[in-house]
Amino acid sequence: MSVPQTSLPNQAPPVTLEQLREALAFVTEQYDKIADSTTNVFVWLWEAIQGDFNEERTTGQIIFDTAISMIPGVDQVCDVRDIIANCKLINEDKTDTWAWVALCLTLIGLFPTLGSLVKGVLKIFFLFVRRSGGDAVVRAVEEAMTWVITFLRKREVQHYWKALKWDRLFLELANGVKAVRAQVSLAYLRRAFDRGIALMQNLVRYVKHVPFAGGRAEAAFGMVRGIRSEFDRYASRALRPVQDILDTIIRRLEIEDLYQRRGILDTGNIHFTGGLPEAQAVALMRRADPAPSWLSKGKPTKNKSLDPRTKGLRNKIDRAAGEGYPKLSDGEIRSFTVGMRQAELVGPMRLYRVVSPNNSAAGADWVTEDVWNQIMTAPDPKAAWRKHLAVWPDWNPDGQFVVYDLKPGERLKVWRGPAAAQVKEEVLPDHFLEGGWEQIKFPASGPNGGLGDAGGYYRRSADGRLTQADDMDRTRYHGLSSEEQAQYQFLREKIEHPSILGPFDTGWGYTDFDAQMIDARLGLPSLPGQVTNL
Repeated sequence: MSVPQTSLPNQAPPVTLEQLREALAFVTEQYDKIADSTTNVFVWLWEAIQGDFNEERTTGQIIFDTAISMIPGVDQVCDVRDIIANCKLINEDKTDTWAWVALCLTLIGLFPTLGSLVKGVLKIFFLFVRRSGGDAVVRAVEEAMTWVITFLRKREVQHYWKALKWDRLFLELANGVKAVRAQVSLAYLRRAFDRGIALMQNLVRYVKHVPFAGGRAEAAFGMVRGIRSEFDRYASRALRPVQDILDTIIRRLEIEDLYQRRGILDTGNIHFTGGLPEAQAVALMRRADPAPSWLSKGKPTKNKSLDPRTKGLRNKIDRAAGEGYPKLSDGEIRSFTVGMRQAELVGPMRLYRVVSPNNSAAGADWVTEDVWNQIMTAPDPKAAWRKHLAVWPDWNPDGQFVVYDLKPGERLKVWRGPAAAQVKEEVLPDHFLEGGWEQIKFPASGPNGGLGDAGGYYRRSADGRLTQADDMDRTRYHGLSSEEQAQYQFLREKIEHPSILGPFDTGWGYTDFDAQMIDARLGLPSLPGQVTNL
């Protein structure tokens, strides 16, 4: 007996009888039936998919279930099983929003554009989320991540994603889930439900005339169609929770991608030349031949700085500060050009900040994810960052970045707008940084600086390592002569802000000029603030 070659609703090729037997043996744990030729495979199939769905499967079963459901056709069996299980719960209480959420999560698996690997990963996340009952989605996603990684490490799954040539696996998965998230609407879910019902109808017709099994199959099919008739009435309440779940999954996958680019792991390695004093930076910029691509010659003709003395500007900013927006110094105002405005950001959202080992992670200068992607996809990301956000090398030696993670619903008042061009009028009047890309300013350390980074001054040893100085603080450091100050380097010791993730390595290196390479390179001591905090 062979499976008819019908065109199935979710576009997958038909399952073979052998594949079907193996899948059913796993789902029902009835392995003795695989070789039993007297077993009617379609009766067995219907008994399996309409039976009680086991939410308490072991983690090993979860991974195996996900892997086997990637076999073309077998995923159809699993989809129908899950739809019936969801509809049974809804049938008990149609006002149970979480039961509708669980159904919508299953229906996402029937989106025709969903790739097998993304679907497999989502199945694992969704199982853990369903178990949480909606009370601890973030925790459920975090627990699921361990098993997603286990699934992705399976040899056959590795072959699958390597064939896709996905170098940054978790970023590709996050992008795949984003594509799904963009489609989540009542209309898409309704069409997915109809595909599931059509698929179920295909299966019912194989057993409709079989005594007992046929009657149960027809009854289950009728129950599911009854739930479908009330889908629009109840499922609208599930949309927001489903979207929030997908947002949480996207954020977790993106964090895993960042984790693959973690910061300084082995402090015995040489990573940093130290901060660059302005005089040395100016000398290097003057001598560089050719000049760095981020440094423009002449004087800026666009992106000119705002003047804090402009009529009404200071009053506008001060009034906004009374409404909870950040206070801006005159220098911060001048860092913007025309287009600066107050804004309220709403999570989920990520902001990015470039830092170096001696910069604060909780500083005031950030960019959105769109601008960050614009930087990172530029032919020379470091040059794009310096040029278009107008950051002098003595301000920020770079080499690392951190992420400010706004949780869903979290609000943050900021100032945003294009960065002004920058000129060092007194020491480098004939060169400038162009500016023009959007920057965001807010005090990440909090209005009172309570979430600022911990840091300290470290003495440069003769062998190029940093050893902590005794009782050195900012006041004592600024009391030293310039020659004595050169013997010390300030380092970030710990990132205190719970929403700031990092540091991660930019991959840009820690120098802007070849001449810096001859300076003593510094080996960083083992500090929490220099090791990725995930």
